[in-house]
Amino acid sequence: MIDQDYDINIINHISAILQRREETLAVAESVTAGQLQVAFSLADGATQIFQGGITTYNIGQKARHLKVDPVHAGNINCVSQKVANQMAAEVLHLFSADWGIAITGYASPVPEENIDELFAHYAIYHHQQCIKCERIIAPVGEALRVRTHFTSIVLQKFHEACREIHI
Repeated sequence: MIDQDYDINIINHISAILQRREETLAVAESVTAGQLQVAFSLADGATQIFQGGITTYNIGQKARHLKVDPVHAGNINCVSQKVANQMAAEVLHLFSADWGIAITGYASPVPEENIDELFAHYAIYHHQQCIKCERIIAPVGEALRVRTHFTSIVLQKFHEACREIHI
């Protein structure tokens, strides 16, 4: 069993900020395979801030549930900043949340696609406005460790975003 290295202090601080503001969040995941949902479920007061999440692995489900542009997504194997942004914007609507977080990427190499570097694109939206988005990388390793690495980075970035937004 591999330990999930989530920073519970960051998770609880995010929860405290959102509870104080009476705001909620929702998550759309691909590469992290539900790990962000697990992390937010661990927060003190999770039921007050976490609306839920969706994990979509293929273009059909991303297009159907998250309104991802299927032509663009098909051309880039569903991994781009545009796809992450569309996922984050739609998950806000889908779950009636104040914040939407999305991530899509590669947790293992895909030699047939010439994908050797493990990377992901994430997006953090607040009331339909993109607050943070970027491409992040991970060292090559077991897929679970890569997913945990991406999850930890996004938790840190979301924590920063929560502290930067003044309501």
